Amino acid sequence: MEHTPRQIFAMIDAGMKKEVLTSNTFWYCVACYYCMTRCPQEVHITDIMYTLKRLAINEGYYKESSASSARDFSGMFIDFVKNNGRSFELGLGTRFYLKHHPLDMPKMATGFGLGMLRKGRMDILPTKIKGIDQLKAILAKAEEIGG
Repeated sequence: MEHTPRQIFAMIDAGMKKEVLTSNTFWYCVACYYCMTRCPQEVHITDIMYTLKRLAINEGYYKESSASSARDFSGMFIDFVKNNGRSFELGLGTRFYLKHHPLDMPKMATGFGLGMLRKGRMDILPTKIKGIDQLKAILAKAEEIGG
């Protein structure tokens, strides 16, 4: 992350809109909510990070970010969740690297990828959750409401 959440909030307070929305900080937020559980002020940091992502996309600032391919990554991630109810890391990584970093793919596969497979942290095939049809109905309704 280029900036900590605290720095991002200070930049927002200082009116540094472009600097905030071109930052890679919120693109690297994994939405684990750890920061929210630790925040003494009970700030909903994860929700703010999601909002900043949406603003960066809506206003086109993501193109200037050092994480400019993050929007595409996010879309690929969402596709796997819509189809399976969960992410499929091997498929996501393969699709993303083939499109954005094809020459780096062997390095990623032999280093990071094999280690994840060996430790059982990544599946070779995607798995669907139980009740995938219910999830698809919920997501379809959410899209209908949200436009």
